[in-house]
This record gives sequence, C-alpha cells and structure tokens, in this order.
Amino acid sequence: MNIALRQTEDGSQTLYNKTIDECYHSIHGAKNESNHIFIQSAFLQCNKQDISIFEVGFGTGLNAFLTLLTATKTKQKVHYETVELYPVPSDFYSNFNYATTKEEQSIFKKLHCSEWNRTEEITSNFSLLKHLGDIKNLELKNHFDIVYFDAFSPEKQPELWDKTVFEKLYNNMNAGAILTTYCAKGVVRRTLQEVGFTVERLAGPIGKREILRATKVKKENFAPTQHI
Repeated sequence: MNIALRQTEDGSQTLYNKTIDECYHSIHGAKNESNHIFIQSAFLQCNKQDISIFEVGFGTGLNAFLTLLTATKTKQKVHYETVELYPVPSDFYSNFNYATTKEEQSIFKKLHCSEWNRTEEITSNFSLLKHLGDIKNLELKNHFDIVYFDAFSPEKQPELWDKTVFEKLYNNMNAGAILTTYCAKGVVRRTLQEVGFTVERLAGPIGKREILRATKVKKENFAPTQHI
C-alpha cells in the first residue's frame, strides 16, 4: 500500500493514501472526527443493550476502537461487523497513538490481529467480524442497528456511494436503525432518501460544517436531534 503516517490537529494520527491523494481522517483531528460522527451521532443515540454495528471501511480501526471503549463505559454489548479491501499493514497500525494505556494498546492490536472472515471475541462485551473484500460483493447475513459509512470520498471512490450499496445496507438494517457519514453532499443525501431513509443534516466536527444521519424509521430506542 502506498500510504504514509500523518499527524492531525488534535494530536491523533491518520494515514495518507498517496495513490488516491486522500487522508483516512480529517486533518483537523482524527479522534475528534470519529468521536463526533460515529460515537456521538450514532452509537450514543442507541439505548439498546445489545447492539449490532456494520462499518464500511475498517481502515485504521479507530471507529471500532472508540466504539469498544465507549461500550465498555456504557455497559452495552456490541457485535461489530466491518469490511475492508485493503487492510492496513502492521508496521503502521502498531505505531498509531490512539491508545492511552498498555491495556488499550493491547485491545487495539487485537482488533487488527483478529482473523479475517471469522467472528472473534475481543472483550467480554465486544465481538468482531472483519470481512476481507469489497462491500459491493459482500453478502450480508445479519441485520444492524447502526451503520458507520466511512469509505473514501465520492470523488475518490464513487462506486462505494452507489445507490445499490445503500440499498444493500438499508435492506440489512433493523427498523429504527441509523447510518451516519461524514459526507453531506446533496447527491449522497438524495440517494439515501431515494433508498428510503429519512435524512438529517447535523453539525459537523471541527473543520466540517455538516454531516449526515439517515434513519430507516423512527423508534423509541433512538433519539434523533433536530434538523439544522
């Protein structure tokens, strides 16, 4: 992989993909972005005790890691499923600075070292199933409460923002499930609506005006914020 380690403004690290000329996270803060879009705007909006999550783009593993840490605090059980076509090499993920303790570093490493295409228990309340491949060719067998849509931008990977991808996700989401993504482009919002989602524009993290949250249907377990 033609990638390089980059420091972001909140001190956390990201990767820069030289081939497509794009970073895995916002340069304004990798941790801040992930926490805002996926933890605050998605995970913490679900009050279920057992939560099933699907992530498009495992990448650096930051979203999974922050979800695991948060679920430990909230005492929720998570089944986390994700897909990645180009896994990050160990010489990069071994040097990420996301963990703040040795225990956290061990957990983070376990996320990356777990086998592909097999469910593994990372902690007593967090299981992980990583699919090695492309979301377009993946047959989803489970139904999800939350979807983290974290692919590279539509300009760089337009095929992953196709209506057929969102239809596949929609059909494998539970009633009341939500999908969040950093991309708030009008074409993405309209595609989500065409599939059947109710879409909200939410305030974005530092350096980004808006993000999108799409809901399959409203349900008492979720508490969507007001439109902006």
